[in-house]
Amino acid sequence: MSAPVPVAPATPAAPVTRALTARRIAWTSAGCAALVCAVLLSLAVGARSVPPGEVFDALLRGAGGADADVVRALRVPRTLIALMVGAALALAGTALQGITRNPIADPGILGISQGAGVAVVCAISFAGVHTLTGYVWFAFAGAAVAAVAVYAVASRGRGGATPVKLALGGAAINALLVSVTMAVLTTKASTLDEFRFWQVGSVAGRDFGVVHQIWPFLLFGAALVVCVARGLDALALGEDVATGLGQNVAVVRIVGGLGATVLTGAGVAAAGPIAFIGLAVPHIARAVVGGDHRWVLPMAALIGPVMLLVADVIGRVVVPPGEVPAGVMTALIGVPFLVTLVRRRAVAA
Repeated sequence: MSAPVPVAPATPAAPVTRALTARRIAWTSAGCAALVCAVLLSLAVGARSVPPGEVFDALLRGAGGADADVVRALRVPRTLIALMVGAALALAGTALQGITRNPIADPGILGISQGAGVAVVCAISFAGVHTLTGYVWFAFAGAAVAAVAVYAVASRGRGGATPVKLALGGAAINALLVSVTMAVLTTKASTLDEFRFWQVGSVAGRDFGVVHQIWPFLLFGAALVVCVARGLDALALGEDVATGLGQNVAVVRIVGGLGATVLTGAGVAAAGPIAFIGLAVPHIARAVVGGDHRWVLPMAALIGPVMLLVADVIGRVVVPPGEVPAGVMTALIGVPFLVTLVRRRAVAA
């Protein structure tokens, strides 16, 4: 009778899993704390600084006075818009990068934001719309039409809407929409004067009316994106592997793309085409919690508002007594990030 063959002990996966979960919980808690701090900064800092104690009095006790009026009437809706838009663009960027398996995919690069811009230009020029609450519906519709056009172009031909075809289709539609926008603006100077304030991207001057208009779309879009979290994880392994794991790739792309379009349309309609939130935040979220979209999506929803709120606060104080729009500040933050990302991938290649 031969002696039993010794078997190597199995790798202790449970401690590794517990450590990863603890790390993710710690980073999520840190993200929540950073979000609270960013909200307090947004409510307290500006052309008129308000002490934190008076901020709490204005919000919780209904205190009166000039400072309380500034907090409640101006900064609360501005902060709420930044929270919702930051989360919307971050979730949309995460979903689009997962769907296309393209690390530089975001609503701007795929033409969705530009679609909203064309709709706003047409609303000002031909429909006589001159209020922010009026822009919302046109911008949302424009983003939706652009997304459908990109998918329609990419889905033609053999292989359907592959990641490469989606990226190329987005670039083509984006170039077309930029041309349309410029054509309208060069023929109508009055439209240019009004459109440029929306185009730069800002959360200033928004009121509770805009908040009430966009929050249902944000919830709907976020729900769609969260529903395909497992599908995005499988899709990251390749279409064949995802199909083998029981995922319907077409459904994942359609549902995720619809959610990203709704989120982008609502976010861009409320604040204009704010750049780099959808590009940078998903990479930051994956760097701290790993590639599991069940963790990446909530982390992106925390980091996105933090980035936009901090950018908005910096813009308020960098050139007093004026303000630099949040869209400009996020671009200044995002450009170095994009350059770093390109350099790292070049080294890895």
